[in-house]
Amino acid sequence: MPHIVVIGAGITGVTTAYALLERGYDVTVFDRQRYAAMETSFANGGQLSASNAEVWNHWSTLLRGIRWMMRRDAPLLMNPTPSWHKYAWLAEFVSNIGNYRRNTIETTRLAIAAREHLFAIAARENIDFDHVRRGILHVYWDKPGFRHALEVNAMLVEGGLDRRPLTAQEVRSIEPTLHGDFHGGFYTPSDSTGDIHKFAFGLARACERRGARFIFDAEVDGIARKGRFRIAYRAGGGEGAREERAEEADGIVVCAGIASRRFAAMLGDRVNVYPVKGYSITVHLDDKRSRDAAPWVSLLDDRAKIVTSRLGSGRFRVAGTAEFNGANRDIRHDRIRPLVDWTRALFPDIDTSRVVPWAGLRPMMPDMMPRVGRGRMPGVFYNTGHGHLGWTLSAATAQMVAAAVSGELPAPASLAA
Repeated sequence: MPHIVVIGAGITGVTTAYALLERGYDVTVFDRQRYAAMETSFANGGQLSASNAEVWNHWSTLLRGIRWMMRRDAPLLMNPTPSWHKYAWLAEFVSNIGNYRRNTIETTRLAIAAREHLFAIAARENIDFDHVRRGILHVYWDKPGFRHALEVNAMLVEGGLDRRPLTAQEVRSIEPTLHGDFHGGFYTPSDSTGDIHKFAFGLARACERRGARFIFDAEVDGIARKGRFRIAYRAGGGEGAREERAEEADGIVVCAGIASRRFAAMLGDRVNVYPVKGYSITVHLDDKRSRDAAPWVSLLDDRAKIVTSRLGSGRFRVAGTAEFNGANRDIRHDRIRPLVDWTRALFPDIDTSRVVPWAGLRPMMPDMMPRVGRGRMPGVFYNTGHGHLGWTLSAATAQMVAAAVSGELPAPASLAA
């Protein structure tokens, strides 16, 4: 059977590996970390949110970015230091403003399809990931924000989503723990939340049970092709010398997050992902008062660009912000502080004395659409560039790329089907 190498063991990598295993492939997954899902798939906002499918290619995004450039705590922060990659990416972002409506509708449809695949995988493999199916509530503080949300809602509904406008009173009735003088909101009952790391780590284990091989602590240095692909890598942890090794394969799927751009260049392709940093805090709900005060319904505050998820009875995840600052993984206090302050303002009875901060780099394409499918070279495929919706879209794009692999390198199970 064909041997396929998947580069990257985050959420897109493990869902891709699983989809390939289901089609009968021999699968090997490489990752530079010691375990699966240790980078951008470690502590994101947790939302499986078709309701957050609006792409960012809109003039209002640019205007906010310019207005907020000098605010260190701004929801969208741009480091103005010149960088060819950053400014070329931004130019391409602007060129896709004309595709805003089409891409928002297409992303909505993809997100709706993805959730059915993900739920089926979790049930089949018995993966516990603190899944909460109580919908997502978007809140708006003023009339202009709500008016724009009405326009966005029309696109989401056209994409097949059931998303309903709410009065301020209805917002409070859906999530009574929430404090704030809101103008209104929108509610999407079919959206849900969960712990991305628990799901991805559990799915990696399921892939191993189905025969996949994971090579961790592996730095892929080069990819060559003479008949088959030869993947050169250095393996081994710790401070000692890393052993030079190689793996042969019939096909490669790049699911490497922000590193996908580098691997694509090795393979003769241009995959223009840019690292957009997001932050989160995990608030540990150590006492009954905090547990009672934390919401179970997932929230999105459009003004602050903050999302929340309840991860079981004892954890509350608060995430947001977008920072254009290159491949910088530093956790900045001035970016974490707004998340803590927001939590204290909207949920004053939650004790925030034990908060775990985190930052991750979202791999974003300029058109905000994932790069899924074939590369220029036969046997090369991509499933990357999902931006802030990797958790939401991954189960569908994994099926798409696995179908592309089957079309070019059929496995025995694919032929039988």
